[in-house]
Amino acid sequence: MRIAMIGAGYVGLVSGACFAEFGTDVCVVDQEPAKVEALRNGRIPIYEPGLDRLVEENVRDGRLRFTTDLAEAVRGADAVFLAVGTPTRRGDGHADLSYVYAAAEQVARAASGPLVLVTKSTVPVGTGREVTAIVRRVRPDLAIEVASNPEFLREGSAITDFMRPDRVVIGVESERAEAVLRRLYRPLNLIETPILATGLETAELTKYAANAFLAVKISFINQVADLCEKVGADVHDVAKGMGLDGRIGRKFLHPGPGFGGSCFPKDTLALARTAQDFGAPMSLVDATVAFNDARKEAMADRVVAALGGDATGRTVAVLGLTFKPETDDMREAPSLAVLPRLVAAGAQIRAYDPQGPGHARQWLPEGVHYAESALDAAAGADALVLLTEWNEFRALSPQRLRQAMRGDVVLDLRNAWDPAAMREAGFRYQSIGRP
Repeated sequence: MRIAMIGAGYVGLVSGACFAEFGTDVCVVDQEPAKVEALRNGRIPIYEPGLDRLVEENVRDGRLRFTTDLAEAVRGADAVFLAVGTPTRRGDGHADLSYVYAAAEQVARAASGPLVLVTKSTVPVGTGREVTAIVRRVRPDLAIEVASNPEFLREGSAITDFMRPDRVVIGVESERAEAVLRRLYRPLNLIETPILATGLETAELTKYAANAFLAVKISFINQVADLCEKVGADVHDVAKGMGLDGRIGRKFLHPGPGFGGSCFPKDTLALARTAQDFGAPMSLVDATVAFNDARKEAMADRVVAALGGDATGRTVAVLGLTFKPETDDMREAPSLAVLPRLVAAGAQIRAYDPQGPGHARQWLPEGVHYAESALDAAAGADALVLLTEWNEFRALSPQRLRQAMRGDVVLDLRNAWDPAAMREAGFRYQSIGRP
């Protein structure tokens, strides 16, 4: 089979490379010539473990190619996937669908024969119907079937999530569209992956509902952690007691400074706005959005309080800037709320992330010093804050950290370290939801 993937961003690049690994002939389209040229030469614009190897091997074997020529990619394709951005629209919180609709029109104009046009981007309910209206208006002479195939990829483990998913959801309106998508995902039959075929609206809503539920779960355990601190309980034992209940499950019960990334903040907000528009407000999601925003700011206040209420002229080492480990994604990362607030409070920031300054320089305020290592960041610091739980931070020696630092304050906002070991090293150690 031949497919075209419109968009060489995170979703398009990972999905295209994985489909190629399945044996499909894949052409990935992007409007940026520099990005396309870089991909042709094996330079990957994002950090995702294993993606560079997957792209290199499939380009070498002729199953994966990159172009700026949409018409050339669409010509002769059995299916075309829309994997363009749907950022939060300024002013109202809705998803900005202008890129999706523009791409749909371009595909319809370029199509040379019948094809299945699949929305891979995360889009609100009703998008598939609007895409259908666009292609029928532009090409009434051609049988273009519209489908939805939402992605459920976690940054840092996206290739595994694609190759060994919990499920595949396809929203279809015809037997032909369903047959094409089932054929594309046929390699997953070997591991008996459930493929759920639904209508367009159901598929679109499933993605938002799944992400919103996980976001609610994260915010719930964060509120439980706050209560644990007040009553002297241990949030990890509480989470374990909850997670052993098969109805609840263990995942996403890890307290921290609030969720970030490209999906949860954007999708919870979009779902809340959609629900309001249709007269079925989701108060749980509304509360989750508000709580998560406030929590990130509250983390900076914790740091200032640990410094005695005044951060003026104090040096704060920050370990981890990306929103989670194994990614270079800074979107909605807790660091974007915590560091500016600390700078405004007069603190001097020494930050280190295993992915380097990278995108951080574009997002964080001037005056942040980017260190070469964790110990370099800690050198002479009055306080140290762990914001992202990269594995290399877990292995740090508390004694070496203590020797490097001037002060003795550590705020572990990911509960990555052993409290007893940190206190034994001489730290005034604080974590989340632990006595």
